[in-house]
Amino acid sequence: MTATSGLVLSLGAAAACKGMGMSRATYYRAKSPRPALHTVRQPRRSPLALGPVERQNVLDVLHASEYVDSAPHTVYARLLDDGIYLASVSTFYRLLRKAGGTRSRRDELVHPAYARPELLATKPCEVWSWDITKMKGPAKSAHFHLYVILDIFSRCVVGWMIAGWESAELAEALIADSCDKHAIAPGQLTLHADRGASMRSKPVADLLADLGVIKSHSRPYVSDDNPYSESQFKTMKYRPNFPDRFQSIEEARAFCQTFFAWYNYEHRHSGIGYVTPAAMHAGVAGAIYDQRATVLQNAFTQHPNRFKHRQPRPPALPTVAGINMPKPAAETGEKPAN
Repeated sequence: MTATSGLVLSLGAAAACKGMGMSRATYYRAKSPRPALHTVRQPRRSPLALGPVERQNVLDVLHASEYVDSAPHTVYARLLDDGIYLASVSTFYRLLRKAGGTRSRRDELVHPAYARPELLATKPCEVWSWDITKMKGPAKSAHFHLYVILDIFSRCVVGWMIAGWESAELAEALIADSCDKHAIAPGQLTLHADRGASMRSKPVADLLADLGVIKSHSRPYVSDDNPYSESQFKTMKYRPNFPDRFQSIEEARAFCQTFFAWYNYEHRHSGIGYVTPAAMHAGVAGAIYDQRATVLQNAFTQHPNRFKHRQPRPPALPTVAGINMPKPAAETGEKPAN
């Protein structure tokens, strides 16, 4: 660049660069070279920042037995009360964060992992579901408690009771009476319920152990784990004649007597091929299905064109019922095992 510098002095930068076939940017860049790109510029340290000794002193104070269970704001205030200033509250938090000390200082309850209940019934009196629902009384704060035990295979209500309060002893008596009425043998039945106080009570647990009944519970806050009882309560409360309030427990008991007689012996339940729960529970649903099939066969024989020449079939009867049953491989997309 020596020759170029001489020309610049005599001709000027623009004329000299033009005569040399060089851009002026190249000349100025060569004249004042920049630092290498790989040079890492060290960050400037603020003159207000705490030194290493001061930072360690703050951490020692925060971790001292006197302050270890207090929040930084509290430590800051207590130090000021003692005439001591170490740093700002934000500095306390920053130093604790770097030291991994900003987690919650109290132990929190860790809930256990609740198992997903999976129940299967292939006939009546294998799995029962029970629950308690409230029925509005004459006043705003008054309620009657309806206890209902349901067979999930037949959808038949096998036991029910109305009381003015919820009680583990009442539930125990209802379960014992229902098991005795249906001659439940030890090891035959699984009784499923949610996690209410009466459901998990010691009297009920002791009774089930004495009767040889397997107990099962829903997961917390999972209503789908007890669908049969929830569905039965909805059927009852959506009846056209279900009152907004019952004026007495006798009125509520009279309504339930009428309702459960209708539900078990007249109601054609969609989940069991539109037969009554009592017929399904008694094992006569198959005969009803055959009778329906005969009627449809005769109608098909007389007018096959009305059925587009396809043999009609009555609504199918279920062969299994369950809670959280595994889905078939076709629904999950999995290939069946060889």
